[in-house]
Amino acid sequence: MSSLNILGITGINTYKTKIGEKYMNLSQIKHFKTILNTWYNKLKKKIKKQVYCIKKETDNLADPIDRASREEEFKLELYNKKRERELIKKIEITINKIENNSFGYCELCKIEIGIKRLEANPIANLCIDCKILSEIREKQIRQN
Repeated sequence: MSSLNILGITGINTYKTKIGEKYMNLSQIKHFKTILNTWYNKLKKKIKKQVYCIKKETDNLADPIDRASREEEFKLELYNKKRERELIKKIEITINKIENNSFGYCELCKIEIGIKRLEANPIANLCIDCKILSEIREKQIRQN
């Protein structure tokens, strides 16, 4: 997911850092709150609309073959909805981090995650170095 993707989804411009600006100042916090809240609301609306459409479509299918075919499509939609619900939970956790003043810092090494990385993935909880190490460890565990 690129920053263009998230910012495009939310319709928010990239943050313009100023020389000497303190990391996670009020302006930056406001920027990320706006991104997260907008993303959260869009996902909630999308899920609500999908549930309505699924219910409406299943009510209108009388033919058993059509119903079976549509049920397969619903399985995929439900899988995507599950992923979106998990994403909503992660967004809620991230918003809570903002409220607790722990947003923007790596959970492992406590250094700044960085504005650009957070715009690319606002729910990131690891700096790029810790994330790479984490992925290497996961890959090694899967191979063993």
